[in-house]
Amino acid sequence: MKKLLFILLLSPLVFAQTEGTIDSDGAKLHYRIFGSGQPVLIINGGPGLDSDGFVGLAQALSKNNQTIIYDQRGTGKSTVKPINHSAISMDLMVNDIENLRKHLGIGQWVVLGHSFGGMLAAYYATKHPEQIAGLIFSSSGGIDLGLRDYVNTRMNSLLTAAQRDSLQYWNRKLSAGDHSHTVRIGRGRAMAPAYVYRKEFAENIAQRLAQTNLDINRIVWENLEAIHFDCAGGLAYFNKPVLVLQGKNDVLEVKTAEKIHRAFKKSKLVLLDDCGHYGWLDAPTAYFSAIDQFLKSV
Repeated sequence: MKKLLFILLLSPLVFAQTEGTIDSDGAKLHYRIFGSGQPVLIINGGPGLDSDGFVGLAQALSKNNQTIIYDQRGTGKSTVKPINHSAISMDLMVNDIENLRKHLGIGQWVVLGHSFGGMLAAYYATKHPEQIAGLIFSSSGGIDLGLRDYVNTRMNSLLTAAQRDSLQYWNRKLSAGDHSHTVRIGRGRAMAPAYVYRKEFAENIAQRLAQTNLDINRIVWENLEAIHFDCAGGLAYFNKPVLVLQGKNDVLEVKTAEKIHRAFKKSKLVLLDDCGHYGWLDAPTAYFSAIDQFLKSV
């Protein structure tokens, strides 16, 4: 099956108040911090993308909180060599998160995971539930691999016939080994309209998609399959508050958000009207209102 890239974006137009790099299980992990107050870790999507697309989200949420973003191993300013299965895995990425928490001297934090970042947040919650004050799933890929059963069909349903034809063309180029920028941006422009309800954001999404490290993306999806990724059992006793946010027009079906919601004892599900994969772009008022109310209650 062709692996889909779950990605996010906002342009990094502001500077972090604090940034640094830590050593973490053979990797150099780069992080940025905004604001002050309750610590909120934001885990970006991908896999295979840096955190630059989340600077704007981190800045917006930093008005009343301390927000933290970081480049996942092998992306952006976070480095690891070689790029292979021994250096990149879900368990190592969970260790990175925990090593960052310890380095920053944070006892508990709220963890917000978007898209693939939501999958990583769920896995982190099965390993270190005591370090989490609350969980926010933003258009999450889910707590298992159920999205594989429908996501290609769902994406095609959100594209025009011309866009579907274009996507097939660029996918064939990628499959033949052509990973040039021309191919990656062409594929991104074919896919991007499926990710947003407000199509004026599609070009920015396409540019972000084109930045994906395809080797990391492939390695992580292969690892998810190898470990039979399914967090349901590990989350059964998680008793901290959980917020699940998803657009009704998302490339991910509502049933994925509903499954996340059912997995937790203290969970609230918020479905956003006229909204695709990026709540803060398509429905910012409702998206930020739900998060602000949740953070005040944690």
